[in-house]
Amino acid sequence: MSAVHYESYTEARAHLKDLLDAAEQGRVATVRRDATTTAVVDVKRLRDFLASIVPSRAQVVPEADGWSVFIPGLPVSADGPSFDEAITEMIDALREYAEDWQDHLLDVPNHRANWGLVQLISFSDDEQLRDWLVGTAR
Repeated sequence: MSAVHYESYTEARAHLKDLLDAAEQGRVATVRRDATTTAVVDVKRLRDFLASIVPSRAQVVPEADGWSVFIPGLPVSADGPSFDEAITEMIDALREYAEDWQDHLLDVPNHRANWGLVQLISFSDDEQLRDWLVGTAR
């Protein structure tokens, strides 16, 4: 079966099962609404793709009382008495950033380009984010 495209929201709604089946199979699945075409994509596939193209660039540095984690260019950092605790705190900080981005930062010029990162954070569980941060993402 080939790509699935519907020219209207009404048409897509009438064929929702076909649209979702196509997305799950990894086929192109789109819906047009007015002048905008939107893709429907399986979350696992999108998450795995984003993890492969969005480098974490996380830097972890030892400090006198523990560890600090930061990502250059992002207003996100964390500290902890151990490496693992610092990474856990960073996961929490990333989740807070993703919430803030969704709430009010998505249209701010110096945050707008973080769309892929926010999607990656939102689609990942804590273990996946940990692997991504420390460079063991699968």
